[in-house]
Amino acid sequence: MAKRFFEDFEIGEILDLAQRRVERADIIAFAAEFDPQPFHLDERTTPTDLTAGLSASGWHTCAMFMRMLCDGYLLETSCMGSPGIETLKWRRPVRPGDLLSGTSTVIELRESKSRPTIGIIRFRHEVTNQSGEVVMWMENPVMFERRAAA
Repeated sequence: MAKRFFEDFEIGEILDLAQRRVERADIIAFAAEFDPQPFHLDERTTPTDLTAGLSASGWHTCAMFMRMLCDGYLLETSCMGSPGIETLKWRRPVRPGDLLSGTSTVIELRESKSRPTIGIIRFRHEVTNQSGEVVMWMENPVMFERRAAA
């Protein structure tokens, strides 16, 4: 696949993310290191209205999303990083055994005014589980090299 530059994307284009299986051991390892709340460490934690059983940290979900994004299409582009995230929502718990998939939709294209070698694409990303339920969505701008700059 040829490297994709800013000019190769179109508004409304939908890009598939790579699938990822969520493993119990990975949930616990991530939580132990970065988010050691009880419901991310032990499925026997007393359930509440919001928690029932072991669930991945939202930050773990973001990390898995980033891998899905890279494996899906990002590594085959002229991506130059992102200046940040505009909106991030965790909609449903991510559980051991879940099979995550998702899409990135191009919602805006604009050329950088201050750096003419860069184009900025705003995406809406959705991550779903095996039942098609949205577990996470986010919107953010991503900077891409322009073809002329290459």
